[in-house]
Amino acid sequence: MALQAPAGAGKTYSSLLLAQGLTNGDLSKVAIIDTENGSADLYAHLGNYNVLSMTPPFSPEKYIEAVEVCEKASMEVIIIDSISHCWDELLDFHSKLVGNSFTNWAKVTPRQKAFTDKILQSNAHIIATMRTKQDYVLNQKDGKFIPEKVGLKAVQKDGLDYEFTLVFDVDIKHFATSSKDRTGLFMGKPEFVINQGTGKRILDWCNTGSNVGEVSSEQIYEEIQQCNSVAELLALYKKYPDFQHTLRPNFEAKKALLIQLTNPKNISQNGQYHI
Repeated sequence: MALQAPAGAGKTYSSLLLAQGLTNGDLSKVAIIDTENGSADLYAHLGNYNVLSMTPPFSPEKYIEAVEVCEKASMEVIIIDSISHCWDELLDFHSKLVGNSFTNWAKVTPRQKAFTDKILQSNAHIIATMRTKQDYVLNQKDGKFIPEKVGLKAVQKDGLDYEFTLVFDVDIKHFATSSKDRTGLFMGKPEFVINQGTGKRILDWCNTGSNVGEVSSEQIYEEIQQCNSVAELLALYKKYPDFQHTLRPNFEAKKALLIQLTNPKNISQNGQYHI
């Protein structure tokens, strides 16, 4: 899962409370990969969790190595606090490459993918934190382009949040909502403060839920209905190739609805479906 929040919103503390619930209170089975200059040590009163401190450069390769160290130590929960530093490092790497800026991304993307795959394929529970910053768009008013706030944007590769099973957005007052939820436990529910019980609910779901290989068309249908953008719908479509044919009408219907919601004046509904 991922927690995305601005500085001071309590990403580290919330992650530890989640981990406490995921391990039934045994923080000795929890490790924090700390890139925040020792911030993970501030909550020692919670219990004897483990801390692995990282220093610059925060390369994807160092993150992968750190996760492997935690896995070899048989950690049940690994908190990566935060993965935003990895993206900062890759952006800096890209900016120093000579040649065409666009084609140079071919040297960056495989490193980011290896990092993402390591998170997704780990046998441990992974809680990744991401810091957010205010995002803006330019809207035209009276012939002038005016910047307007459109919410918080995570400092990481666009679309990475689609990869997680669960994404919590935490505000500066420590209230959380879910912007991505394959568990069905939190999506569309009122905001709340993360506590140990939140982690325990997720653990119970993990112990009773189906494996990805045993997922049913009904479960995927529910995920389709929870998609909030065409990009998220596309990611879901690609995730389940075995169901692309049988659920194609459902994907198409949801896509048409999303396009209508984001562009109600769009009347062009013809052409091939490209998901």
